[in-house]
Amino acid sequence: MRHPVVAIDGPAASGKSTTARRVADRLGFAHLNSGLLYRAVTWIALERGWDDATLDFETKVRGLAIELVPTPGSLRVAVDGEDPGAALHTPRVAARVSAVSSVGAVRELALTQLRDAAGKWGLVCDGRDIGTEVFPDAEVKVFLVASAEERARRRLSDLREPGTKVRVEEEALRLRARDLADSTRALSPLRRAADAVEIDTTRLTVQEVVDQILALCEDRGIHSPAPPGTRPPRLT
Repeated sequence: MRHPVVAIDGPAASGKSTTARRVADRLGFAHLNSGLLYRAVTWIALERGWDDATLDFETKVRGLAIELVPTPGSLRVAVDGEDPGAALHTPRVAARVSAVSSVGAVRELALTQLRDAAGKWGLVCDGRDIGTEVFPDAEVKVFLVASAEERARRRLSDLREPGTKVRVEEEALRLRARDLADSTRALSPLRRAADAVEIDTTRLTVQEVVDQILALCEDRGIHSPAPPGTRPPRLT
């Protein structure tokens, strides 16, 4: 048994997490960014000096205890009782997370945690394979897209870097390369689920995208927010 799930997939910088967070707030659901689970495994692997290219890496991963620990207003990821905190967002982790997340045992571990979360709360979950692999029976499935140039501008803005024409072009090339890698990988590739609604966010505000998703939720009978003071924690 599980609670209702809103699955939001899409390529990097398409607006998934920002949108998912706002949709979750409006519905009174928990928000879970699946990428943080992969970052957590990457972090512990780096801390312990594990090489994801070795034969025993999957065995080590299967021995990890990953928890989503409730805290006031949020959830934190604990790995073997350790809280990585802001270390999840360091360049060191970012440089390795793509390779680590392609390992079968890592994806199995993340999938278990994601499905367990849906057994506890209504869930808005964003990632790259939520509607295809993690929750293929999700009540609402959305696939966000945007032009590579617009995604590049957003990414540079998030990083507080100058959005010059040259920098935008460089970042757009990196995003296209990431798109190709994500969509052609053998394990859980990035793709739109057949029953997902595609929304092009290139020229839309975040609120316009949120409103479209909430309308889809309403059509599927997901419309009752949790009473004040009972809203679930949020993993962001």
